[in-house]
Amino acid sequence: MTETVLKHRVGPLGAVPRGEGRVFEVGGQRLAVFRTHADQVFATQERCPHLGGPLADGLIDGGTVICPLHDRTYDLRSGDGVNTECRVQTYPASVDAEGAIVVEVGQD
Repeated sequence: MTETVLKHRVGPLGAVPRGEGRVFEVGGQRLAVFRTHADQVFATQERCPHLGGPLADGLIDGGTVICPLHDRTYDLRSGDGVNTECRVQTYPASVDAEGAIVVEVGQD
């Protein structure tokens, strides 16, 4: 079976303040979308795999997010845990020519 990748415009870049994350409904899933101080955007699963902490409420530092519950840190590019064996699912995210955040989500 081939997976189809769908691009979803989730809102304007300004919907996510610099250095923060927000939760969006994307392709039937709730995802955490982050914007760095350099206006890079990233998307991950909404909840920390450790104990379900809300990742969008975490602190972001460059290319990582720190879960607000137990300081688990994840690389926003790869999803790999920095100080944990856990990892998070990541999704390609970008800003289009009109300034909207676009997240790519696969669909079977």
